[in-house]
Amino acid sequence: MAGSGTAHLRPDGEAMLRVEHLVVEFPVGRTGLKVNAVSDLSFDIVEGETVGLVGESGCGKSTTGRAVIQLPPPVSGSVKLDGVELTDLHGEALRQVRPRMQMIFQDPISSLNPRRRVRDIVAEGLEIWEIGDEQSRAAKVEEVLETVGIDPANGGRRPHEFSGGQCQRISIARALVTEPKLIICDEPVSALDVSVQAQIINLLGDMREKYGLALVFIAHDLAVVKNVSDRVLVMYLGKFCELGPPDVMYANPAHPYTAALLLAIPVPDPEIRPDSEQILAGELPSPMNPPSGCRFRTRCPKAQDICAEQEPEVREIRPQQWVACHFPVEPGETLDFASAVT
Repeated sequence: MAGSGTAHLRPDGEAMLRVEHLVVEFPVGRTGLKVNAVSDLSFDIVEGETVGLVGESGCGKSTTGRAVIQLPPPVSGSVKLDGVELTDLHGEALRQVRPRMQMIFQDPISSLNPRRRVRDIVAEGLEIWEIGDEQSRAAKVEEVLETVGIDPANGGRRPHEFSGGQCQRISIARALVTEPKLIICDEPVSALDVSVQAQIINLLGDMREKYGLALVFIAHDLAVVKNVSDRVLVMYLGKFCELGPPDVMYANPAHPYTAALLLAIPVPDPEIRPDSEQILAGELPSPMNPPSGCRFRTRCPKAQDICAEQEPEVREIRPQQWVACHFPVEPGETLDFASAVT
């Protein structure tokens, strides 16, 4: 899919996090080939904002989140946190900004050290950074555990003694204890039951309000993303598709890929079967050899010759709704994905 340009970014200095022209590539053994995981992606976040990243598996969502916190550093591009260029930092200089960025991982159980007690897991960041004395650290650990809904009296237990939802709460407490400004949430509820998902989502919302956090919320569940995000960024094969407020995008998607994702949301009615014409056709192209021009053109029912020849620029199609497409979807337009060019 496509998307170049930074017209959708706020003026430099207004955003807490500003990512420009992010590129992440991975070599494939000794073949000389490379996986184009993220290609020329730009977005920003202001303090207290939640931006949702959505797209199919393999579109580069998690890689984007990891590249933002320099794990690993991107091949090229700019990542600024409060005006500090993170890609220029190395060694101790980069280590000094680590407490301001944290990550919540997809698998809550495997992300916790099974041999350590919960209170020690949460306190580790405070100990590494020598924040406070032993008494104040213990008080801080109790505070964040209680905030996320874990009884501090259970801090002596180990992760295997807790449920998946409780382990995710512990992971959130661990991320919060150093009082970061930015948290990357890498599909934090995908492995949890629906009822527990709601609890974790509400908890993240409460934490955002209490601590003024900015969140990058990575997920493939569009309903979840809509409920938690101030803006939603849709990605396809490492590229920018569309960005905008969730209510606007979900009511009138401008990019054909966004429309396909929304059409794929299941309807809770066994009598209603999905229309085969509205199901996204074709296979996801290889990130080692992505299509020219617009990367979504091989599966797009609106694709024309220009889509193969020229990569579309990011442009504002409606107020605060940005799209990278030569032929955006009109409100009420019906797309026939079964007839898409392959």
